[in-house]
Amino acid sequence: MDSSLYLYVEDVRGEGLDKTLDRIAGYGVTGVTVAAAYHRTRDVTPHGASRVTIRRDGVHFTPPEDLFGGLRLVPPVQEGAGEEPLAALRRATAERGLKLHGWTVFLHSVTLGDAHPEATVRNCFGDRGSLADLCPAHPDVRLYAVALGRAVARQGVDSVVAEGLHFGTFGHGYHHERSFVPLGPMDLFLLGLCFCEFCMRRATDLGVNAQAARQECARIVGGVLDGDPPAQGEVTRAALTAYAGPEVVAYARARSETVTSLVSEVAAAVTAEGSRLTFLDGTGSVKGYADGLPSPVLAAHDSWQLGVDLVALGDLVPSLAVLAYARDAARVADDVGAYRRSTGKDRELRVVLRPGPPDTDSADRLAAKIRAVRAVGADAVDFYAYGLMPYPILERIPGALSG
Repeated sequence: MDSSLYLYVEDVRGEGLDKTLDRIAGYGVTGVTVAAAYHRTRDVTPHGASRVTIRRDGVHFTPPEDLFGGLRLVPPVQEGAGEEPLAALRRATAERGLKLHGWTVFLHSVTLGDAHPEATVRNCFGDRGSLADLCPAHPDVRLYAVALGRAVARQGVDSVVAEGLHFGTFGHGYHHERSFVPLGPMDLFLLGLCFCEFCMRRATDLGVNAQAARQECARIVGGVLDGDPPAQGEVTRAALTAYAGPEVVAYARARSETVTSLVSEVAAAVTAEGSRLTFLDGTGSVKGYADGLPSPVLAAHDSWQLGVDLVALGDLVPSLAVLAYARDAARVADDVGAYRRSTGKDRELRVVLRPGPPDTDSADRLAAKIRAVRAVGADAVDFYAYGLMPYPILERIPGALSG
């Protein structure tokens, strides 16, 4: 079974390239998935050069002029990119017989959003209230995403792992977020819908009354902000139809055309550079990131909320990665099985697991999850992430893979 360990460039700098890769090879994985283009975070890094690491938006290489020259959106460049850390990783992984995958965060960037707020999502009230989220319908964003995918592919990676190549959610839009209004799940979903001119035009072209959908969202969410009780229960199409009406549901569903067409363009660009695209669906993170206790509806059945059409993407991309952030091995199996049924058997299906907290409390539990994903037809299992987990947690991986 194919496998990889997610890795940050800062991890390598802190511990040394050879030492890091020798340790990773000892875990029995067949590859490394390195953050070639990432977003800003503050991470506790138990075995890093610093125990708390600040990461910034940007790429770990010099953006090629022939790809980004003339574009309005150009990725920030990480400190030390001139040292070509990805090229060094490519050589060192090849020497050890390890694959190298380029982990790429596409549309989540506070730096670009602050500099170009007009390229970010716009809510039903007309606010640019999620500056970390670039809108996948915006023409400049689409050009940027295609160029970024091509640029990462040029680093010589076996695949480009595309994170955030879809719409985001309102709950993950900035830092130090505050709301003292009790918004329910459906209210948050409505507040997270983008009603910029490009999203509305695309929906209108598909026969949706986009203006009516925007007005209804503003009426409902505005009522809750004014003191109406929030909606309760999970976001499903049926519940959303009853709560906000069919036009809002039609508008939400129309977003899948935006995402599908963008993924198709990026996949073609990556292929043209001699690599291939792995589309990473973030729904599992939305549902289980905090505690590994996702709500009952399976991730594959909720992916439409991010504009992800799994059936359509199954015909476009050679590989799909899913985040199985759940404590229970049976739930992991159910989630992965649903993805397999949606994408068909001809596409690679990679499952990302966390070997430690908050959803894996023992080596036995990790082994049980790996057995579960194998049983339902996954092709690969990947582990998140080297620099975030203590060594004793990472040492669970070899036994779990062989179990």
